[in-house]
Amino acid sequence: MPEIFHARQSWLNTDKNSDFSIYNIPFGIAKIKDHFEAVSAIGDQVIRIKSLHQLNCFEGLQLPIDALTNRYLNDFIALGKSTTSAVRNRIQMIFDIADSYNIASKSAQFLIPITEVEMMLPIQIGDYTDFYSSREHATNVGTMFRDPANALLPNWLHLPVGYHGRSSSIIASGIPFKRPKGQQMPVEGQPPVFGPTKQLDFELEMGFVIGKGNNMGDQIAIDDAESHIFGLMLFNDWSARDLQKWEYVPLGPFLAKNFASTISPWIVSLEALNAFKVQGPEPTVALLPYLQQTEANNYNIELEVYIQPESQAPYKICHSNTKFLYWSMAQQLAHHTVNGCNMRVGDLCASGTISGPSPDSYGSMLEIAWKGTKPVALPDGTTRNFIADGDTVIMKAWAESPDGHKIGFGDCSAKILPSN
Repeated sequence: MPEIFHARQSWLNTDKNSDFSIYNIPFGIAKIKDHFEAVSAIGDQVIRIKSLHQLNCFEGLQLPIDALTNRYLNDFIALGKSTTSAVRNRIQMIFDIADSYNIASKSAQFLIPITEVEMMLPIQIGDYTDFYSSREHATNVGTMFRDPANALLPNWLHLPVGYHGRSSSIIASGIPFKRPKGQQMPVEGQPPVFGPTKQLDFELEMGFVIGKGNNMGDQIAIDDAESHIFGLMLFNDWSARDLQKWEYVPLGPFLAKNFASTISPWIVSLEALNAFKVQGPEPTVALLPYLQQTEANNYNIELEVYIQPESQAPYKICHSNTKFLYWSMAQQLAHHTVNGCNMRVGDLCASGTISGPSPDSYGSMLEIAWKGTKPVALPDGTTRNFIADGDTVIMKAWAESPDGHKIGFGDCSAKILPSN
């Protein structure tokens, strides 16, 4: 039975509603006193893995301390799942109430309040690929901009549609950015104009981090895909819809997407999420063999999006779930490499906007406000068709066991600053 249903209790008193229970033990990079460290989290505390190493807590594991003191987690991830999973399991044992390591009395040496550290971008992202894997989202967008009877393009049900995005502008949660500018065509048939986007949007996505690469020319088989995925991150792929509408033919989005994407600072391992695997939607058409799944590869992860105007409380506008994804992450990776594309440790792939079947589960303002025709009323009396300057968009994600223990991802948030 999956490990989350094994009774565990920590000697550290934590809020049951915390994203970071003893069942989670995610990984990230923290800046502590001007130094970067690989860390984990439990409750409202950051776990300094290097300090545990110095206390000889990882004896018997192939864990070089140098892999814990880099700016990014790439070297740690590259040690392989046999090591990283063992490190996670050891940390769980260290915090178990049985305290077989007799270390609780030394907690001041390896615990620090999360409010006292700066969480950083956890991985050096060489390449980033964005998919388009939610049928509901693709259908909504196709309905708005094309014939509703033919909302999905002919290829959509046969392969996971994706494009290569810009990795240099992926930022960690909490970092604000300026409203992007570019060409738009507000009036059909008239020349384009230039200026700040008037249709800034969020996209609710889940990203996965490559933990093991493949050689150029080799494909990753779908049944082996999860061994190449280190873990998942909450992902906001910001979009400028008016720029995108004008520029995307014939090669797809460019300036509408490359200005910023925001990720949560914590990577939740696949091992932590094994208990939440579910079957995804049944394929509508017969799939080619390399995309056929033999086991459940979707996850039951709850997703929420909030808009927070300046000096106001956050207001929830979306509640969705990763189980709605038509194309699983395993299918995305199998398709990405079927032509021999070589993935590398630290590469990031994102699911595309995750929308559910009802308007309250739509994962973008484009859908929630239905191309601006159904403005969202906020508690302060203002309305939103898209995201305004001064707004902070906050995303949350978690899976929850029947006994109420959460495995969460931490907030994924960013504030919009006015354009220059």
